[in-house]
Amino acid sequence: MWRVVPGQALLHRGWDDEYVLYNNLSGDTHLLDASAIELLLLLQRAPAGLASLTAALRGPDDLDDEPALAAAIGATLDALCQLSLVETAT
Repeated sequence: MWRVVPGQALLHRGWDDEYVLYNNLSGDTHLLDASAIELLLLLQRAPAGLASLTAALRGPDDLDDEPALAAAIGATLDALCQLSLVETAT
């Protein structure tokens, strides 16, 4: 299970497929793509596991390539964890 770090406000603004996100807990600003913001906003609603995140983000063209989509989401979650925006929930 993954969740947004408690207290994280997810203040962001976007242009095209790029988003600037301010980490109110660390004071850092990050440049993220649309998929990372979409993951963060899903996790802001409720903690979720990789399988449910993959199902929520799967498009009609992703049905045959679900393992690759899950791997990409996992990599994005790891990157967001390194930025202290998400963490594993127990």
